[in-house]
Amino acid sequence: MTYEIRSISQLGGSEPFELQLSRGQIPGHSFRHVVGEVPSMSNNQSGSLWDVNDTLYPWSAFDTPGTLSIARASTEDADKNVIINGLDVLFNEITETVSLTAASGNTTTNSFARVYTARMNGLSENVGDVTITRGGTTVARINAGVGQTIMGVYTVPAGYTAYLTQGVMTIQNTADATGKFYYRVPGDRFIIGHLFEVASSEYLYSFTCPLRLPERTDIDVRASVRTNNAKVTSAFDMILIKNGGPL
Repeated sequence: MTYEIRSISQLGGSEPFELQLSRGQIPGHSFRHVVGEVPSMSNNQSGSLWDVNDTLYPWSAFDTPGTLSIARASTEDADKNVIINGLDVLFNEITETVSLTAASGNTTTNSFARVYTARMNGLSENVGDVTITRGGTTVARINAGVGQTIMGVYTVPAGYTAYLTQGVMTIQNTADATGKFYYRVPGDRFIIGHLFEVASSEYLYSFTCPLRLPERTDIDVRASVRTNNAKVTSAFDMILIKNGGPL
């Protein structure tokens, strides 16, 4: 006997909200899962969970939006393509592909106000580091052999409100740290939206009521490592709802 597997919705029934959201069945709604990792945070150091150790993410590099410059460290990455995702000068989502023709000085055509992911295009990963800068400051880096950025930073696009539903942080065995979820609404400074401790394990928190983050809000997940150099990872889930869209 064989069984035909069909979606509940195809039978005229209903599905959980989360599944409908992932299937694009709810107009004006979308899902974001943002992951971050710092390869090795030093003892008694603090920093953002992104691809550069022991540093806070350089938000000030985007005080003036503009084109990005991309450099490759290895000749084996010559002519490979990098896909950059971020926001344009109006804070609308934008994607651009740049070829690593030269060792440095490969620039975007578009101006960027934010960058939140970058990845190698195609089947091959990057042999050496690929560094993306704005005005001479590193704003994203694809570490050698990784093939993509792993950045615990994000900015809510214009015209949308984000609702943070869950966050998680892990730290490697024998180490411990304080984790901080920072956010900054336009015209204000960064404030702590959630604070937690993690030690040789995982910290997971689901918000009883999602944290509301307006358009153009910057998000920055940071950690302060107290014992043993440590790899720290994070992830957070958000639902984006278009402002003024269908209820």
